[in-house]
Amino acid sequence: MKKIALSGLLLSLLTACASQPKPVAPVEKAPVADATTVKVGTAEIDPLDDPKTGLTYRSLYYALDVDVIQDADKPLVAAHAKYLGSHPARTVRLEGNADERGSNEYNLALAQRRADGVKKLLLLGGAKEGQLTSVSYGEEKPRNTSHDEDGWAENRRTDLNYAK
Repeated sequence: MKKIALSGLLLSLLTACASQPKPVAPVEKAPVADATTVKVGTAEIDPLDDPKTGLTYRSLYYALDVDVIQDADKPLVAAHAKYLGSHPARTVRLEGNADERGSNEYNLALAQRRADGVKKLLLLGGAKEGQLTSVSYGEEKPRNTSHDEDGWAENRRTDLNYAK
């Protein structure tokens, strides 16, 4: 019993001698934006890179010995003209091409007529002269090196090559 009384006395002495806890300064909470006020920026996608606009299609194809675009391609040319009209700082090089059949001189002239024809349509649709240049590569830059109808059809084209 003496041990219990002695233990109780020691415990009360230790408790009485304990130092008072220091007051703790209140912690300021860092400001946190309310989830309803956070604005997330959306990266603006250039319509030229957006597959939904159709402007990612930049080649027009022709029948053999023809320098007029197909009716099916006219809306595409109109879309590019509208884009250029609303983006006056953008420039595009119209690259006329031909397949390997025919003389080099003939193919250069045909490819130039193809590029110039697209240029005229772009100008009519709202593009400015300073935005457009046309060049003929004739048969010099084939996209397809096959020597058959499929390869030749792929090489009869005008490419719209936008400057970066």
